[in-house]
Amino acid sequence: MHDPYRNDGSINVGATAARPYALSFTTGALLTREASRLAPLYLEQRNWEQTRDRAVEDNLLQARTYRTSVRLVRETIKRISAFSDAEIALLTEATASERGYLMWAAACRRYELIGEFAEEIVRERFLVMASTLDYTDFDSFFRTKAVWHGELTQVKDSTLQKLRSNLFRMLVEASLLTDDGHIVPAALSERVAELLAASTPSDIRFFPTGGDPR
Repeated sequence: MHDPYRNDGSINVGATAARPYALSFTTGALLTREASRLAPLYLEQRNWEQTRDRAVEDNLLQARTYRTSVRLVRETIKRISAFSDAEIALLTEATASERGYLMWAAACRRYELIGEFAEEIVRERFLVMASTLDYTDFDSFFRTKAVWHGELTQVKDSTLQKLRSNLFRMLVEASLLTDDGHIVPAALSERVAELLAASTPSDIRFFPTGGDPR
């Protein structure tokens, strides 16, 4: 599927060295409302650039300023363009919980750091029956990744705090974490699970569930 944007900081996919993480997920949080408005427009246009231009021109996301509109549209398209057309079609008719799960999967696909945290920390803690998750878990994960990703050592504390808080906000909005930090098992519907499992490897790995992640 054509991707209209590059991952910021994510380059040279074929390199053997660990490629830098994209860390631009501080705009919005899960963006479910925004995605539900842009997905039908994309299905009409079947062109991401036209979708972007029309959404900004019509202020489809009802942003207060033009600059905010551009930023929200751009970030939302970054994420939902990671979907197949079948997944985008499901997004337009999904229930609120299904949409939350889909947009969590989109964030995990778009941002490798989020996907690895979802698989290595959130899902793993669920599987070993550790019922809670807090900021210290992310900080430990981040420090571990910094050993292999030197760019993480250059991240300012203020930026780290934004990345961390936005990631946890996404988990809460996806109904995978309570406000007080308890992990919520994912109750994936059959149609969502089927689409996520069709990826290679399966995107079920991004969720706190006992389902087969292969």
